[in-house]
Amino acid sequence: MSIISDFDHKPDSVIASQQQENQLIQSEKISLSGMHCAACVQLIEFRVRQLPGINLFKINTATHKAEVVWQSERNNIKNIISAIIHLGYGALPATQSPDEFEKKESKLALWRLFIAGFAMMQIMMYAFPAYLVPVPQVDGDLTPDLDKLLKIASMLIAVPVVGFSALPFFKAAWRDLRNRHIGMDVPVSLGILLTFFASVWATFRGGVVYYDSAIMFVFLLLSARLIESKVQKKTTTALRVLTQLVPVSAQKLINYPQSREVLALDASALHIDDLVLVAPGDHIPADGIVLEGHSECDEALMTGESRPVLKTVGDNVIAGAINSNGTLIIKALKVGTETHLSSLIEMMETAATEKPPIVLLADKHASRFLSIILLIALLTGIFWTFFEPDRALWIAISVIVVTCPCALSLATPGVMSAAIGLLAKNGVLIKNGKAIQTMAEATHFVFDKTGTLTVGKLRVAQQLLQRDVPHAESIAFLLASGSGHPAARAIADALAAQNENTSEMQVTNMHEVAGGGIEALIDNRSYRLGSIDFALGLASTSGLKNPQFFEIPTAMREATVSVLADEDGVMMVFALADTLRVDAIETVKKLQARHKKILLLSGDRDEVVRAVARDCGIDDARANLSPADKFNIVQSLQAEGAIVVMVGDGMNDGPALSLANVAVAMGQGAPISQTRSDVLLMSNRLSDLDFGFVVANKAFRLIRENLIWAIAYNLFAIPAAVIGWLEPWHAALGMSLSSLIVVLNALRLYLLPQPEYAVSESLN
Repeated sequence: MSIISDFDHKPDSVIASQQQENQLIQSEKISLSGMHCAACVQLIEFRVRQLPGINLFKINTATHKAEVVWQSERNNIKNIISAIIHLGYGALPATQSPDEFEKKESKLALWRLFIAGFAMMQIMMYAFPAYLVPVPQVDGDLTPDLDKLLKIASMLIAVPVVGFSALPFFKAAWRDLRNRHIGMDVPVSLGILLTFFASVWATFRGGVVYYDSAIMFVFLLLSARLIESKVQKKTTTALRVLTQLVPVSAQKLINYPQSREVLALDASALHIDDLVLVAPGDHIPADGIVLEGHSECDEALMTGESRPVLKTVGDNVIAGAINSNGTLIIKALKVGTETHLSSLIEMMETAATEKPPIVLLADKHASRFLSIILLIALLTGIFWTFFEPDRALWIAISVIVVTCPCALSLATPGVMSAAIGLLAKNGVLIKNGKAIQTMAEATHFVFDKTGTLTVGKLRVAQQLLQRDVPHAESIAFLLASGSGHPAARAIADALAAQNENTSEMQVTNMHEVAGGGIEALIDNRSYRLGSIDFALGLASTSGLKNPQFFEIPTAMREATVSVLADEDGVMMVFALADTLRVDAIETVKKLQARHKKILLLSGDRDEVVRAVARDCGIDDARANLSPADKFNIVQSLQAEGAIVVMVGDGMNDGPALSLANVAVAMGQGAPISQTRSDVLLMSNRLSDLDFGFVVANKAFRLIRENLIWAIAYNLFAIPAAVIGWLEPWHAALGMSLSSLIVVLNALRLYLLPQPEYAVSESLN
């Protein structure tokens, strides 16, 4: 079977047009600042997507970075960044360090908080005598002149708070209104300004003033946002650390092996097949293969493997890993954004932006909720005007302040970032944020066998020449070398030493069949290597009605068997030995203890599958399955209402993984299984799957708790404010505390016990 490119069917003019179009498409990542809620994200995304030539713009709320793809003939990165800055937010290319900008903003935020806090303490002393007026026995008498003097002093103290400390709220509110959008800062700004100017009016016209409430509101809100910022940085630590791991420099060998002269350059400037010198302590700048040297590399942040991994000639290395001791010379195989680390960062950032279905409904109505609250505040003020005109404005302000949906907008991002970061630290990569909720609700866990429950590092325990055919071992070696399947790799490794002179054989039309094996023409004769049914099927395709009868030898009954066959029948038999992962039995037991249904689906023979199922304690094990069979079984489970988590690592697991509610792939698995997965076990530890379930279950529970708390708080606070039970400062305190409760609740994820690994499996 040959694979024919689409280009083979297109005229040259079409191909040239497509190539030109691809050259006109550019992409960049942008670092953003100044965002405080979901409304900010919606506003920026809406504005940028309206610009000409924008193909994609998506913000990662966890890392405050945006991915933008545009048509270079219609726009450029300068215009895109200018549009974001014009909205009132900070923006710069992700390649530029935002450290200085963040330090400046952090210092300014602390000054705003200090001024608000200092003013709050001073103004409380001026407000205290007014509160004592109804209590004459403690000298609560206050003369009109002194009362007015204290009010004027309070007003003067409130001016820098309103003019400086609260300035970010006003800027954000004006930005939202200018763009015909109601964000969280609109009601906040209304509350501050109405309270301040109404108090100014009361200062000179008579009446009660609430300078203390306005200043307390600003102080509490600034405090809440400062704490939220600190917590967010903690919950996104893993994402930030991974981003910082991207190598920034490399030492390219100019004339190796004649000399060791190197050229220092940016890691992004490397090309495939470049030779690179990696000194001890340096980050490896590209995915590649070791050509010379031996060392230990720290890959913990990419794979979750705590022990340094020994690297020697012929071993693969990954970008971002730290070379611990020896000097290595590597050949770059993947560079820049194509490296394993870059893909990992991109997938994590994408996952952090996605929200569970339960949250999408709340986010969808956030802006509408704000509009309704402003309407309720207006109607409440009008209503109270007819009963107690002196209190009408303050009650309306309390309604606006108490219902700011900070808690509602913060219910998800903190928990999602904490969960994804915590799992990444333990070698579990969440590629799809929606998998958090789905995994928490899962009812069935479906496992593949080879490379999943077993280590997947097969070795040829026994080989048998069934027919005396010339060059049978060389033919088997050539076929096995053309496949990445664990069984094929094991056969190729076993025969490599015996088959060094195969260059004279002509191999054509080699192709692999998922769930079957590999087929090719060698010297114009067809051969197959793989499962018994697949290999013997060659005889029927050739028209031979009675292929040689084959029965598996008794000694090989419980081993994985691969056979080499031609049109006349079986030529060689290979018995392949594999071992269970050290944590397979424990993981299955833990999942069963959590009342999850466990299934084992495998394309291997019945005797082999039953032996693995018996060792793991799995009751429902099915053998001799094709990829279509696995797909149909998962489909039938879902039709019965099951929520299925599928764990696999091979090419034959691809269809079932694409159908499963949550697809989990092993880090050492086939690329097709990884591309179709929602969760990637970079550590290759099954115990991390159980830990992932625990974290997902806890995270989903925290998200629900946060949403319930935010909704319950508003259901209580709105009526209490409307009927006049809450003063403005009560409202400010309640709103700030509700936001802090939601943010701090996310940190409870870090209270989960971390897994301890008595045995770490080597990944090499």
